[in-house]
Amino acid sequence: MSITSQKVVKRTRRHARIRAKVSGTESCPRLAVYRSNRFMYAQLINDEAGTTLVGLDTRKVKGDTALLRAKSAGLMLAGEAKKKGIERVVFDRGGFGYKGAIVALAEGAREGGLQF
Repeated sequence: MSITSQKVVKRTRRHARIRAKVSGTESCPRLAVYRSNRFMYAQLINDEAGTTLVGLDTRKVKGDTALLRAKSAGLMLAGEAKKKGIERVVFDRGGFGYKGAIVALAEGAREGGLQF
């Protein structure tokens, strides 16, 4: 098994452990984050109904660095959530380490008014 596929398997296992404990509802949806090599994707998900309430990615966000793009994406996501009346979320880091752009997105969402 190559190193790349080993990393994917390990991240998937971490994500499964997180998902066993974290679930979103309509009043408190799950803020799911996915990070690719170039972009980040974030969604507010109601797991009871299996629907995505708000979705956003960093492809459309302006910024010089990945951290600035992630933070502004968090702010934009919080703004969209506020429009739909969502104030509390549970954070699902998707098996990724809580560092760098993941932290920046979470801080941006907190600054935008979302509570974790």
